[in-house]
Order: sequence, then structure tokens, then C-alpha cells
Amino acid sequence: MNTRITAVVLVAASALALTACSSSSDSDTRSAPSPKASKTPSPDWSAAERSVGIPPKPTGAEREALLRALAAANPDIVKYEDKAIEAARNQCSAVNHKAQRMDWAASQRFSYKDVTTTEAQGKQINEALEGLGFCKV
Repeated sequence: MNTRITAVVLVAASALALTACSSSSDSDTRSAPSPKASKTPSPDWSAAERSVGIPPKPTGAEREALLRALAAANPDIVKYEDKAIEAARNQCSAVNHKAQRMDWAASQRFSYKDVTTTEAQGKQINEALEGLGFCKV
């Protein structure tokens, strides 16, 4: 839960900082959006999320493959599909930064409501995320 709060605060602070930095009133200084900015896969995916290693929300076949991989580690995880997807996206931050105790972190992120995930299942989740290439940003 603390990770989610930290991520939300980080995203909000980054958005405020970006808004404050782009308050030019001179129309000559405006430039067209960069090609990279226009190619972001999802309007919900922010630069702040990307900078901390969180991938965009998966859709279609990618979403289904992710849910299948998570269910292989712990079938109860996908009872709440949206929570599982958000937990996977947030876990990518730990995976991408080679955090210590990643398996434990996964067990905590994927334990919610009436779902309990063990550290061994957390290891399987991390392996699945890396195997799918889901965490590449």
C-alpha cells in the first residue's frame, strides 16, 4: 500500500513540476510535440510512471497473456483483474531497478482483499514478468 501511495505522490509531484515548467506565454517559443511524445501507447501512461520503470497498461492480447502468467503463479490473483494488472505494473518498478527482496515485494503487492500470495509465488510472478518482457519500458 505504501508503494502505491508513494507512486501516486511521485506522479502528482511530477505533473505539477511539469506544469510549472511549461508556462511560457510567448507563442514563438512553442514547438510541435516531439515524435516520441506522440507515440506513447496509452494516454494513461505518464512520463513519471515511465521514469520509475512502470510500463503502460496492457490491452488486448498482452493483457490476456499477463493475466494467464499471473494465474499460473497464483490463480486467486486474477479474481480481481484490474488489481492484478496494477500490481504487475507497480512490481515492474522493483524489477527494473533490481530492488532487494523483490519476491517479498511481489508477495505483498499481490496480496489484497481475500487473496494471499506467498514469497515463493512472488518469485514466480517476477519470473513471469521478466519472461513476458512486460516490464520493459
